[in-house]
Amino acid sequence: MKLIAGLGNPGAEYAFTRHNMGWLCVDHIVLNKNCGTSQNKFHSEFWKSGDVIFIKPLTFMNLSGVAVSEAVNFYKIELENILIIYDDMALPFGKLRLRARGSAGGHNGLTSILGALGSIEVPRLRIGIGHAPGSMINYVLGHLSGEERENLPDIEDRVEQAVNLWLDKDIQKAMTFVNADPSE
Repeated sequence: MKLIAGLGNPGAEYAFTRHNMGWLCVDHIVLNKNCGTSQNKFHSEFWKSGDVIFIKPLTFMNLSGVAVSEAVNFYKIELENILIIYDDMALPFGKLRLRARGSAGGHNGLTSILGALGSIEVPRLRIGIGHAPGSMINYVLGHLSGEERENLPDIEDRVEQAVNLWLDKDIQKAMTFVNADPSE
């Protein structure tokens, strides 16, 4: 069993904010995989497709660990079979980075998950949202600009491709492809 969790905040006011990139990408993936209507399970929107579970925690970003740990504990999922998808200000907008483990890098949602699971050995797919020109909070909770919205379908497609690689190959092979510089 594998678990894919897209991070974000519930509520219409957060729907197309930079902080909800994980949610937007999970919505895109479950739609393309014909997963049907979500259920409310594990404090999350929940879909199951074969041996893959998709969740969007409804706990708000800073408490994402509650939802993820409930699903992990219920299904007894090994840490290497979890993939967290979330926004990252340290990367330029639209750049993807797949990692097998590491610190939370200041991301409160990932901090919550790593704390709840008691380990940094959790794979994650970071989606770049760029640097905040002013207030960090206003930036991450701000809505995507027109240009960012135009680029969203391409980002969602690349995230879906990265997730499929992670599902089908080992993490190292998936990282080699996802983290490659497309200009090379």
